[in-house]
Amino acid sequence: MQNLLPEPPATRLPVNDEADAALAAAEEAGTDEAFANVAARFPTNSAAWAALAARAFAQEQVVTAYAYARTGYHRGLDQLRRSGWKGHGPVPWSHEPNQGFLRCLYVLSRAADEIGEADEAARCAQFLRDCDPEAADALASN
Repeated sequence: MQNLLPEPPATRLPVNDEADAALAAAEEAGTDEAFANVAARFPTNSAAWAALAARAFAQEQVVTAYAYARTGYHRGLDQLRRSGWKGHGPVPWSHEPNQGFLRCLYVLSRAADEIGEADEAARCAQFLRDCDPEAADALASN
């Protein structure tokens, strides 16, 4: 059966050059404190939360990773809605400002699975794939 309804347009989060520069400096510093400072300075920017979540997950601090990822996920949902997203439709991985939100969604799924929240893990994994299958594949291969 073919879906005759048009798919909503892709949602692209706005570029934030100041937050991007702060995040690049944090990446150079390479410390949790540097990333935390970016998240505190730009709390609506999911990329900083995604970096904190990924770092915590890599250090096997699963509950901390879950908390960071959930924060970035919710801040990202707020930004998506402000950008015209209606709760469904593509959120392209190829648009770099979207990647922070998508990374948060990925780590949230993995951390939820680790703490025994199988339903949430599955929902987040499916939501990521619904946003952009390319994101799910790219993140899973890292």
